[in-house]
Amino acid sequence: MVLTGRAGLLASLGVLFVAVLMPSWSGIGLVVAAVILVCLVDLLLAGSPRRLQLSREGDTAVRLGQPATVTLLVANPGRRVKGLLRDAWPPSAGVQDPPHKIDLPNGERRRLVTHLLPTRRGDRQAYRVTVRSIGPLGFAGRQGSHHVPWTVRALPPFNSRKHLPSRLARLRELDGRTALLVRGQGTEFDSLRDYVPGDDVRSIDWRATARRSSVVLRTWRPERDRQVAIVIDSGRMSAGRVGDAPRLDHAMDAALLLAALATRAGDRVSLLACDAEVRADVRRPAPEDVLPSFVNALANVDAELVQTDFRVVVSQVLERLGQRSLVVLLTGLDPAVIEESLLPVIGPLLRRHVVVLASVADPRLAEMETSIVDLIEVYGAASAARTRLDREKVTAILTRAGVTVVDENPDQIAPALADTYLALKKAGRL
Repeated sequence: MVLTGRAGLLASLGVLFVAVLMPSWSGIGLVVAAVILVCLVDLLLAGSPRRLQLSREGDTAVRLGQPATVTLLVANPGRRVKGLLRDAWPPSAGVQDPPHKIDLPNGERRRLVTHLLPTRRGDRQAYRVTVRSIGPLGFAGRQGSHHVPWTVRALPPFNSRKHLPSRLARLRELDGRTALLVRGQGTEFDSLRDYVPGDDVRSIDWRATARRSSVVLRTWRPERDRQVAIVIDSGRMSAGRVGDAPRLDHAMDAALLLAALATRAGDRVSLLACDAEVRADVRRPAPEDVLPSFVNALANVDAELVQTDFRVVVSQVLERLGQRSLVVLLTGLDPAVIEESLLPVIGPLLRRHVVVLASVADPRLAEMETSIVDLIEVYGAASAARTRLDREKVTAILTRAGVTVVDENPDQIAPALADTYLALKKAGRL
């Protein structure tokens, strides 16, 4: 039996009083009175959970899928407390431990560790700490709760970071920092070297050639200190699941890889997550703060079940960018949305900036097209083929308008977008 607070104590006294004064109960009344008396004594001897002093320390941020540890410090200034302690968190925090058994004498402290494995991005806040103190006889006890605030932020996992070393190696080649026969293309003069068969004759420096006995070529390096604006569509098109995660999460992963690569290339990177309104906004952070600021800004961004207003998106981008920049829009390739909402307003953006549209494709569509066993699967294959043709059509429309389109499966969208960025650097389009 667990009695809590003064109400439990008064109830026990009332039952005891009635049991003793009712003569008709005779022996039964005495037994009940004895049991209640024992419980009451046990209750009075139990330590008070409310007198415990609690505080926390531990992890405040962790990548999604990685474990976090939060330590609860419990001090007891009163009578000995023996029983159970439950550290309550929301289900998505992924508590891995059962309630803690505690035995805390007067004047001592304990450190109780709670292990978390968050299953969703965002802030996970501790709910309350409930302590049940059992009396020395084990018949009754007291229960009380404490509010001990703590927040653990589950950050985007950044699974695509495994592709970063190979892209950085290619970037070094483009930037002329490794010994290569062919330097990167661009508009910033780097150095002169001897002509090698197969080189672009347009790069021959005729004045330098006239002063020497061999043909000399100019080499160029990609421009640095350019602006790269990453725009993530957080509207309803990003809510659909592709594979084991929403489209929005795959878009975030691609955005983080591109941000890390562009920062190492010496470009200035900004972030905007938007649907009908701005959900996250990071403007020109210092190079060392790019990834920390991006993951913190994106941690609490969820797909909103509203149609993205591309007029808002375009106006926000134009407001933030001055000189010619690279604008990367991570959104869906829904033909109706692209043709009715994006294409009518994207003109000003294309006139002033280089625009790349990256979309996460669903690999199940290709499987449905090739799996034809019964009549139902035939209809499914026809629907998948129709969807593919619609995506190809809208891709062609965007390409003719001047947009570079990247349409890849979830496991390829991040490296494909990084490769597109490197190709634009090599071509001197930034």
